[in-house]
Amino acid sequence: MVSPTQRRSGVVWAREAYRLPERRACRAMGISRSMVRYKSVRPPREPLRARLRELAAVRVSYNGYRRLHILLRREGWGVNRKLIERMYREEGLTLKRKKPKRRRSAVRRERGAAPTAVNERWAMDFVHDTLSNGRTVRVLTVLDVYSRECVALEAGVGFRGEDVARILSAAAKKRGNRPTVISVDNGTEFTSKALDHLAYWNHVKLDFSRPGKPTDNPFIEAFNGSLRRECLSQHWFIDLKDAQRTLNHWKDEYNNVRPHSSLADQVPAHFGGSGPFIPGPIRLGFSP
Repeated sequence: MVSPTQRRSGVVWAREAYRLPERRACRAMGISRSMVRYKSVRPPREPLRARLRELAAVRVSYNGYRRLHILLRREGWGVNRKLIERMYREEGLTLKRKKPKRRRSAVRRERGAAPTAVNERWAMDFVHDTLSNGRTVRVLTVLDVYSRECVALEAGVGFRGEDVARILSAAAKKRGNRPTVISVDNGTEFTSKALDHLAYWNHVKLDFSRPGKPTDNPFIEAFNGSLRRECLSQHWFIDLKDAQRTLNHWKDEYNNVRPHSSLADQVPAHFGGSGPFIPGPIRLGFSP
């Protein structure tokens, strides 16, 4: 018995089981009577608890109290992290997830220098899901490695190399610059002639990961895990338009609302906007 609540319960059990007075029960269990008789004077803080429960119910996939504490501070609640942690545990909001066992590989790929500005390195991959009618849908995810900002999030039944090139061109035009390097796997859409053509004429390097080694592209894998946990597993899509509408809403929340732990709890859009952009002309689309 460690906590005061557990010790008080132990004294109650000893009194009921052996019909002992409070003084003898406390002496037998080595517990102070003042601790047993103590009445908390701490305020209940019911409005704060209610708001904490509301945030936890809306953002079910937020594993832990830290992000909820950041959201409460943004709303004007002047509370510290330890208070939210205690309330989070008392309200029974703790989520337990079984983490897979990590094995260290004997040979690791040497990574290049970490990006120092936005649009320096992007990462790209596909995520699969199903619609309400059982039809498979694919989601193209594109991430800026430096700012952790979601550059593109497009749903479709099937993608060709031309579709990926078109989405990348639109994303680069919207952000005002093209990436220097794009980390991809060896999927047919990424090894296509269309994407190779676009990369050649725009002076973009395609950094392919080793076959069967998703750890070579860890940032997009982590992003896909957040997408799966916070969006795809939480929604039921009627059709492709419904899926794209939900993805757009989640992308906006991810870039502008959701605090990111690797960015000192800043939002990716704010962190990326404060970073230096790569100057230079932009050449998009295909050349004849």
